[in-house]
Amino acid sequence: MRRAGWFAAALVLLPRLAGALALDFPAPATVIGRQDAALGSYQVPVGPWNGQRVASVAAEGQISQVAWRLDAATLTTLQMLQPLRVQLAAAGYRVLYDCATEACGGFDFRYGISVLPEPDMHVDLGDFRFLSAVRDRAQGGADYVTLLVSHSSDAGFVQVTQIGTDPVTVAPSPAPAAVATEAAPVAPGDLAARLAAGLPVALDDLRFDSGSADLAAGEYASLSALADWLKANPRATVALVGHTDDSGTLDANIALSKKRAGSVADRLVKEYGVDRGQLDPEGAGYLAPRASNLTEAGREANRRVEVFVTAAP
Repeated sequence: MRRAGWFAAALVLLPRLAGALALDFPAPATVIGRQDAALGSYQVPVGPWNGQRVASVAAEGQISQVAWRLDAATLTTLQMLQPLRVQLAAAGYRVLYDCATEACGGFDFRYGISVLPEPDMHVDLGDFRFLSAVRDRAQGGADYVTLLVSHSSDAGFVQVTQIGTDPVTVAPSPAPAAVATEAAPVAPGDLAARLAAGLPVALDDLRFDSGSADLAAGEYASLSALADWLKANPRATVALVGHTDDSGTLDANIALSKKRAGSVADRLVKEYGVDRGQLDPEGAGYLAPRASNLTEAGREANRRVEVFVTAAP
């Protein structure tokens, strides 16, 4: 085990396969634990605890497992994970598995996967999230990334595990990225295909009254398409994540973005007949911009609600 005590403003450099991938955390972060293997095998979780084991696939290559402590006492696990999820998608990774606490398998899942020991990686057994993703190599084979996110009473914790062909390096970043990656806006007809592929979707036809968390009256093609997909897949669940521009404080923007996501959930239930149990409204505030907040056009683009699958059909 190697420990690193330097401060990093949230930059992890993953393998240089098709250019370095920089993952920017939504809060200042410190590396507190790390374990590397020059060449090894790793079981990548791709499903929940099934009563005997965690469903997984075998991967081989250079392995790096890094634990980060985030200055993020007020952020939920979803608010920490979501910006990382969309960055992986934009870098060409596709999600293999994405779950939260009980859906993962709770205690059994936590102790059925590889986790750096306390105090390097702290996992609250009542509140954690997990994601695994893969990117195919042009020359054959694949590279994998897994994220395990949890928190204590005063900090967030993220474990990044990477299985690839090149060593992972960790370096300090001078400042968080000004613009994060985005969930692409799609036509309603393409929404089902994107959700089925594990990719986030921006519901860009939604309208909110100025300064209000209430969804404006009217019919929305994106909500109709989402409702049809949820009804056709009654075992699926999705997160609705509200986003804002950077005007105002983080806490106020997180509250506003979550209220807007809740307004969308209410509309889906009341007017489109969706099962409330399939919806999880959350708010990310201004932590995951998809455009610069320096222009009005950019600020408008950042005010949106996105949807992604949290439990597959």
